[in-house]
Amino acid sequence: MADDRLYFRQLLAGMDVAEDDAIAQQMVNFVYLVGDRETGEAVAVDLAYDVPGVLDRLEADGMRLVGTLATHYHPDHVGGSLMGHPIAGLAELLDRTDVPVHVQADEVEWVTKATGVSEDHLVGHASGDTVTVGEIPITLIHTPGHTPGSQCFLVEGKLLGGDTLFLDGCGRTDLPGSDPEQMYLSLTQRLSQVPDDAVLYPGHLYSEKPAAPMAEVRQRNVVFRPQTQEQWMMMFAR
Repeated sequence: MADDRLYFRQLLAGMDVAEDDAIAQQMVNFVYLVGDRETGEAVAVDLAYDVPGVLDRLEADGMRLVGTLATHYHPDHVGGSLMGHPIAGLAELLDRTDVPVHVQADEVEWVTKATGVSEDHLVGHASGDTVTVGEIPITLIHTPGHTPGSQCFLVEGKLLGGDTLFLDGCGRTDLPGSDPEQMYLSLTQRLSQVPDDAVLYPGHLYSEKPAAPMAEVRQRNVVFRPQTQEQWMMMFAR
């Protein structure tokens, strides 16, 4: 697949979209757009905060939305109520256009509770499934730990890590549905299929850079320093 066929945008909520949203500015979520320039089809990853703004960006780029993918069910990634603050997301999107929402199978129930979206709109996936947009394949990798159905997306040498892996650190494991043992396995085993030359694009801007090669992340990120699961649990289980 030619690199110039891949359509890819990393949008920072609170800056690139939802510019006047104080919650978006505080949470520094990334929204991703992935598509096929030849067919004009695109999907949004973790669409929240500013549905019209994201759709306008797609339209300006000559692309059209044919689906959306969610890394996990938390409201800052799919919409809902975040500590009493309403965040737009999947429900608002589906009010405008009827597109499939791709989630990990274990996350279906959680997404419906968080967003109010019915299961009829959700497509539950297993690890290793592929979602194709135009002719661009997106591989889904189940990475439980932050939530039971957290998943990452690998597309053309880019890893969309959600809240599983950041450039510095990893997602919290002290929330409902979190599991530190599963997080360790996700980081060290389930993501081991991702090559060092792939570039990590995280779910939040928690570091100076918005992206970095996996080789650099594996070398510098403290979550990869423990040599055993016991050491990892001592350092990071909370």
